Amino acid sequence: MATTRMLEWLGRFYIVLLLAFLYLPIIIMALMSFNASPFYQLPLEWTTDWYASLQQNDQLIAATWNSIEIAVITTIISTVLGSMASLALYRYEFRGKKFLQALLFPPIAIPWLITGTAMLIFFFGIGRGLIAILLGHVALALPYVIVVVSARLQTFAPELEEAARSLGANQWQVTNRVTLPWIMPGVIAGGLFAFAVSFDQFVVSYFLSTPGQTTLPVEIYAAIRKGFTPEINAVSTIIIVVSMALMLLTARFFKFGGEK
Repeated sequence: MATTRMLEWLGRFYIVLLLAFLYLPIIIMALMSFNASPFYQLPLEWTTDWYASLQQNDQLIAATWNSIEIAVITTIISTVLGSMASLALYRYEFRGKKFLQALLFPPIAIPWLITGTAMLIFFFGIGRGLIAILLGHVALALPYVIVVVSARLQTFAPELEEAARSLGANQWQVTNRVTLPWIMPGVIAGGLFAFAVSFDQFVVSYFLSTPGQTTLPVEIYAAIRKGFTPEINAVSTIIIVVSMALMLLTARFFKFGGEK
C-alpha cells in the first residue's frame, strides 16, 4: 500500500515537472513582454509600452499576417487533399499502394534543412516568394494529415457504409453523413498539425522567402540577429493567447461524431 502511494506521488511529481518544463519558459516570456526594462532587469516593472511599440512595427506585423494567411491556406488545402487521399487509400486496392503509403514517412523524417535546400533548387526556375512558401508548406503538411486521418480510418467499421448503402444512400451521402463524421476527430487533428507545421516552419520559409515577403519565424530570426527586443515577446504572447483560446473553444463547443 505504501509503495503504491509512493509511486502515485512520484507520478504526480513527474507530471508537474514535465508541465513546468513545458510552460515555464512561455510564462517567463509573457511576463517579460510587460517588463519596462529591455534588458530583462528585475524586479519586474509593469508596462505595456512594448505592445504599443509593436503597433508601429509594420515589418513584424506584416510578417505575422503572412504567416497566418499561409498557415490558414495550407491547413485548408492540406486537410482537404489529405483527407481525400486517406479515403482513397482506405477504400481502394491498386498496384503500388503499399509503396505510396511508405513514401509518406520520409518527408516527415528527413531533416527540414535538406528539404529546404531541395525546394530552393526546385523553385529556382519558378521564383521565390509567398507562393513558393505556400507550396512548400503544403508539401510538408500533407503527409501529417494523411497519416493522422488514415490512423483514424483504421478504427472505422466498413459495415457502417454498407448499411447506409443498403438503406438507399448514394456515395456522397455515405461519405458526408457516415464516414466523414466518424473521421472528423482525425481531420481536425490533421488540420491542427498542418497549421502548426506551417506557422512554425522556419527552414523552408527562410530558403524560399524574399526581402519584404517573409514569415514571422524568419522575421524573428532576423530581428534576433540585429538585437533582441521585447516586441518579439509581445507578438509571441499575443499569438500564444489567441492559439490557446481557439483550442479551448474548439474543445468546448465542437461536437464530434455523426448524426443521430
